[in-house]
Amino acid sequence: MRYDPDHKLQTRQRVLRVAAHAIRSDGPTRVGVAGVMREAGLTHGGFYAHFQSKDDLVAAAITQMFADSLAHWRNAQQHAGDGGDEAGMVAYLRQYLSAAHRDAPGLGCPIAALASEVPRLDEAARDAFAAGSQQLTQVLADALERLGHDDAAALAVSVLSELVGTLAMARCEPDRARSEAVLAGSRRQLGRRLHLEIDA
Repeated sequence: MRYDPDHKLQTRQRVLRVAAHAIRSDGPTRVGVAGVMREAGLTHGGFYAHFQSKDDLVAAAITQMFADSLAHWRNAQQHAGDGGDEAGMVAYLRQYLSAAHRDAPGLGCPIAALASEVPRLDEAARDAFAAGSQQLTQVLADALERLGHDDAAALAVSVLSELVGTLAMARCEPDRARSEAVLAGSRRQLGRRLHLEIDA
């Protein structure tokens, strides 16, 4: 049976979304091609119609993860309505430093999920991670600059580092109340630094 190009693209996207979830949840080294294809409802043999190797899949899935993260950013801006950049930034930071994000590592920030794994991955995966991180940082920097912050590029790196580190700490804390205190503390500190009402 011959499929049109749209069908092949849709199938590839389905595999990428399954792989992205599995890689975030379990780490790239513990994800197998057969399991990803099975979860996507496809045969193992169909894998090579879309990817050259598992390394190729991992690199493409990392690119997909960052595309999803940027979509979360855009969604936060849209839901902010007339509040503009300030409301959009508040919405994004609240979502990032939320219990819901903490409890959904398979759907969350790729930097928090993969930062410790990336140095051991192949060059294509590292390049995909670097490109995605730079793009996310630039989007954040642009918004901070529009909000009137000086040295927005360096501030964006600092803010993103705090977000990632806070999320990682909250996920590692077994006591739920202490974990939520970690998230709340970072929301308060970022609110003070950025002159935003985040922890409301």
